[in-house]
Amino acid sequence: MGNWKLNLVVLWFGNFLVMAGMTMIIPFLPLYIQDLGITDPGKVAFWSGIIFAGNFITSFFFQPLWGKLADRYGRKMMLLRSGFGMAIVMTLMGFAGDVWHLLLLRVLNGTISGFVPAAVALMSATTPREKMGFSMGTLQSGGTAGSILGPFIGGLLAEWVGFRPIFYITGALLFLASMLAMFVVKEKFDTGKAAKLPNVSVVAGLKELGKIPQLSALFAVTFLIQFSMLSSMPLIPLFVQHLHGEGEMLAFYAGLVGSITGFSNMIASPLLGRLGDKIGQERVLAVSLVGAAIMFIPQALVQNVWQLFAARFMLGMFMGGLLPSVNALIRKHTPDGMESRAYSFNSSFLSLGNMIGPTVGGALSGALSIRGIFLIATVMLFANAVWVNRTLIRKPAAASE
Repeated sequence: MGNWKLNLVVLWFGNFLVMAGMTMIIPFLPLYIQDLGITDPGKVAFWSGIIFAGNFITSFFFQPLWGKLADRYGRKMMLLRSGFGMAIVMTLMGFAGDVWHLLLLRVLNGTISGFVPAAVALMSATTPREKMGFSMGTLQSGGTAGSILGPFIGGLLAEWVGFRPIFYITGALLFLASMLAMFVVKEKFDTGKAAKLPNVSVVAGLKELGKIPQLSALFAVTFLIQFSMLSSMPLIPLFVQHLHGEGEMLAFYAGLVGSITGFSNMIASPLLGRLGDKIGQERVLAVSLVGAAIMFIPQALVQNVWQLFAARFMLGMFMGGLLPSVNALIRKHTPDGMESRAYSFNSSFLSLGNMIGPTVGGALSGALSIRGIFLIATVMLFANAVWVNRTLIRKPAAASE
């Protein structure tokens, strides 16, 4: 097995554990907060929101810094820094004495995070260019699988072992994944060559990368993808309730509809990544954007849960071609020596979409309903496809003539 394939297997496992650890607390977070002494329902909801968001807010600000250091000292070093750091912080969450302890630890976890963009940067540097799409798609499927199964695993463990042991188990698994990466993952990184490069600040690095029109377009595409996809996510359980009524198995159907997009995304990512290696990642990205836009239309028209289930399954199939294509194209257009920085900026734009999308969707839901938000997502994704066609397909083709 080539080094890049072995790296891919280990980093897939690492991405899965990191994303599962991030989302595992979703089912029991309000209950854990109650165990920490907060009993008022309004306060429990408030603390649940800020504790869950705290991780992503600090991650948004600190990702570019870790990307800069990765380009200077090596991606593997940043990977291990993040992996071991999160293992410690996650374990400490199990010892939290009150909600402030839990909030500060979640904020700290976001500050030291960076495993996923470091893994993407490392794989982009070690994978043969003709296998880049397959590599990025497979790596993406690991994170997606973790995001899907994390809440499910967390809910099961909460029933079996209680809340606090979950953090100890997650910390131990992250430590194991980091140890595996330390001994198995290989990276050829010339620190002497990297040290000779100009020590560009984070802001200057963003300006330099921003001068490359393809990268600016890809960063914006990442933000708009996450914004449009997540704007309706918090409302899905209420929409399922509207379609199904107050009957039995409501929670089951809500969970099924919420997770099916991730399952089909996980299946499609490696397949569309491999297709992109053959026909071009730009075309896969453009077609996937159009397909995802179209798949939001039936969601606005559905009359029962199973119609919604089918539409969201197909949405996930097209989503599988989005972020892997973006990651492959970022490597294609990024100057040598700035790969980690480019992926870290892209991760920040992804976090920004994750934060703003649900907020705006929730704010607009009263005026438009979730059906209207689905149609807004359609318009945004169609506009995104037009932008990709103009900046990543037409302009490079015109320049080469």
